[in-house]
Amino acid sequence: MGVKERKEREKLEMRGRILDSAHKLFLDRGFDDISIRNIAEAIEYSPATIYLYFKDKNEIIHALHQDGFRLLNEYFKPLAQVALPFERLMEMGKAYIRFATTHPQVYDLLFMRGEPIEHISQCLQDEWKEGDRAFDTLKNTVMQCQQEGYFSGYDPQALSMMIWSSIHGICALRISGHMNHVKPARDQNLSLDEVMVTTFDVFNQVLRHLKK
Repeated sequence: MGVKERKEREKLEMRGRILDSAHKLFLDRGFDDISIRNIAEAIEYSPATIYLYFKDKNEIIHALHQDGFRLLNEYFKPLAQVALPFERLMEMGKAYIRFATTHPQVYDLLFMRGEPIEHISQCLQDEWKEGDRAFDTLKNTVMQCQQEGYFSGYDPQALSMMIWSSIHGICALRISGHMNHVKPARDQNLSLDEVMVTTFDVFNQVLRHLKK
């Protein structure tokens, strides 16, 4: 490995350390209470080192969001091989749930905390490529389903929002711990996985009936 390649690898490794430490601090103590100095102390470097990679805390939060959406999009990538649009849509829901339950802290940062999105809103919209790509993947699949006779008469954007918010609700209830206290789950002694699978299956059936 040459000098240039080694330096690039070291830069990527340092960037990763900064983001990992910032993410942990944000989750433990909240966004407003964490400073660049706190992040620097966590990785045992000076604040000046952080500023070599990020201009401020907002940029760190934006990078964490972008990395989280890149990870989500990696879960969606294999679905391009699913030929039938409706089956791809269902597999997308399963992939989204796997992402949320496998990476609950990343999911929490992306979709369940209010503070990060307040910071993200200060960023330029044209920088929000990864988040846009995730939603566009869903909307494009919905539109392809409509070409096959599903969801006739529904606005694809609004329907995509409904589908996303429904699956998000399942994931949020699981990650937040609220699903543990749902009465049917308690009465029947169901595992959280059973509740999620059953709920998603019903959701699947409802969507499948929206075909002319």
